[in-house]
Amino acid sequence: MTPSDSGAMPLILAVPSKGRLQENASAFFGRAGLRLAQGAGARDYRGKLVGVPGVEVRYLSASEIAAQLASGAAHLGVTGEDLIRETLPDVRGQVELLTPLGFGNATVVVAVPQAWIDVRAMSDLDEVAALMRTRHGRRLRVATKYVNLTRRFFAEKGVADYRIVESLGATEGAPAAGSAEIVVDITTTGATLSANALKVLDDGIILRSEANLVASLKAPWGEDQRTALRTVLGRIAAEERARTTREVRAALPESGAIDLATIAGLHEAELPYGAPRGGDGEIVMRCPEGAVFALAGALVEAGARAVTVRRVDYAFAAENPLAERLLARL
Repeated sequence: MTPSDSGAMPLILAVPSKGRLQENASAFFGRAGLRLAQGAGARDYRGKLVGVPGVEVRYLSASEIAAQLASGAAHLGVTGEDLIRETLPDVRGQVELLTPLGFGNATVVVAVPQAWIDVRAMSDLDEVAALMRTRHGRRLRVATKYVNLTRRFFAEKGVADYRIVESLGATEGAPAAGSAEIVVDITTTGATLSANALKVLDDGIILRSEANLVASLKAPWGEDQRTALRTVLGRIAAEERARTTREVRAALPESGAIDLATIAGLHEAELPYGAPRGGDGEIVMRCPEGAVFALAGALVEAGARAVTVRRVDYAFAAENPLAERLLARL
């Protein structure tokens, strides 16, 4: 690793180097007040987080990010769960999946020719494999880039008589090209599979994947890296907390006779600044977005004189659940 300007060893954050994944990753960090700044040009594969010392950003392909997290060459990274589970033999022991990011959604599936009308489930593949042996003297061929995911899933489903054909190109075209009978591939809408006369088996979903913020358990986590981690994850948690909650303000009745504790308990709400003292005043509550209308209605019914609801940009708290979960494992 390259030392930072202060001489301390930086926390390495690996992000996708191009395309929609890079755009979405930049937007995710930007929402948390963490602006990614690339080096001198598009070909500079290093950068920084503006205003956050002790962090070095590296721009890599999604598959490289998974490998760097596995080896400990990067502390944090943004990559697909499919790549993590395909690349790492011991996911639980090598990384911590901190939080899904809401983009890069895709599904790893088992797909067979649409002409196989009697083949609907993984259990049907045993019969297909037996017929393949009898009629053609060879095993059922499965084209895929996901060798490890395929082996684990097929073993779970009790399918053993097959051979993997590693795909280097467009996997969905393998059956038409004659290089395999079925495929394990990633899909977003299923349109490409349908265009190649393939269908997904009813129980053939291996993994529903999306981009994740992932932490390496193998990286060197000194005090400098832990300090930078708390800053980064604190901002991410504050943005996530603000995005999923709403602030509800209400003017109490002159009598002040509102059972705030009961109302809060019924509507998943909290009083982040405590209840007001005295009979008259304004209360501030925070609740999940979906509970806003029920909470506002309960306050009005209880006698609140006015209720307003607002969004907040960030909601910081003493607790840093993302950092605490990771640090507990280091």
